[in-house]
Amino acid sequence: MCDACIAKVSPVFDQLIGAGKWNVDIKNPKKPLTVQSETLSEQELIKAVEQAGYKAEPLV
Repeated sequence: MCDACIAKVSPVFDQLIGAGKWNVDIKNPKKPLTVQSETLSEQELIKAVEQAGYKAEPLV
């Protein structure tokens, strides 16, 4: 995920999660998404990533 990719997912994540409550570590090869939410499930987050046009899976 690059800066252009972040720009693409930002509207989806900002609406679902809230601006400033999520981060993608673009320097990490796995591009982990970190979220500050007590109400969203892992499946809801994966669905949001897929809605934005990307693939997501839980990090183990």
